[in-house]
Order: sequence, then structure tokens, then C-alpha cells
Amino acid sequence: MRMHPLTRGLAAVLMFALPALPAMAARFELQGGVSYMDSYSTPAAFGEVIFDEHQFGSSNFSWSPDITGGWISGRDLKRYDNSRYTTRDDIGLVGAGVRIHYGPANAWYRRLFISEQPTVHTGRTLALSSAFEFMTTVGYQGDHWSVGVRHISNAGIHEPNRGETIAFVGIAF
Repeated sequence: MRMHPLTRGLAAVLMFALPALPAMAARFELQGGVSYMDSYSTPAAFGEVIFDEHQFGSSNFSWSPDITGGWISGRDLKRYDNSRYTTRDDIGLVGAGVRIHYGPANAWYRRLFISEQPTVHTGRTLALSSAFEFMTTVGYQGDHWSVGVRHISNAGIHEPNRGETIAFVGIAF
């Protein structure tokens, strides 16, 4: 039986992320969405562990360490088959960094966040052509859900540098 690529990706994320979920994690999210390179889309799936929140001194800023594992499906784009990097590789990735919030605890905008994570991955594509990338996520988190936009790119340290931009929704535990 053939599995849908998104199902395969979520299964891979569950297989690797759940055993690594530490007892001190404040939140675990499963996220699924669509990734774009230029105007070409493909399925993507992620698992993210967000640890306990810490204040920056007495300011309204807080930060949480976070770890993300994910999968982005390859694309069958024949026009790039003769390029140095094609679009066919499935990408598995892991990033670790920090999620930042701003505002008092009861403010609606406190749920907005930005996350920055250095990232390593498998495979090479036109979008992700170096072994080291940067993952930036902007989103909004509810009690048991999240929505966001994630961009993964190498910041121009290696060409080509098209990057992947992912729109996702997630469920949180």
C-alpha cells in the first residue's frame, strides 16, 4: 500500500520526535502545511518541542528554547533535472533555537511569536543547497493549536539560495 507523502512525513516526525520529548517540555506541536519554492508547492510536516518560558529581566519579552524536526517532500520538476541541484530530494531537517514572545501574560498579542533556529538537513535541492540553513518562523499560538509561516534559507552563504517558505497549521499537546 502506498502512503501519501504528507502521511509519510508525519509518521517520520512522530517516530523521531516523540521519543525525544523531554519531561520538562511545556508544549509539543505537530504541524502540517504546504512549502513553496518559487511558485512550486509540496507537502511539509514538522514536530516542535517548546520548553518552559523565561523572562528577559523585568521586561515584557520572554524566550523559550525550542527544537524542530521536519520533512519537506521533493518536487518532480523536469526543467531542473540537468541543474547541479534538482528539486527531487525529500528533505529531513532538525533545528534548535529560541522562540520569543512579547507582552504581559494576559495580552492577546502575547500569543504572537517569532522563532529563530540554525538548522541542518539531509539532501540538497535548489531551495536548500547547503548543509547549514536558518529557519525563521512567525506565528500565533492558541492553547491547543498554532498557525504560522516558516522560511528556511542559507542567508546567501551558498548558491543557489531559493529557500523554502511554509504555511502551516499545528495542534499542540
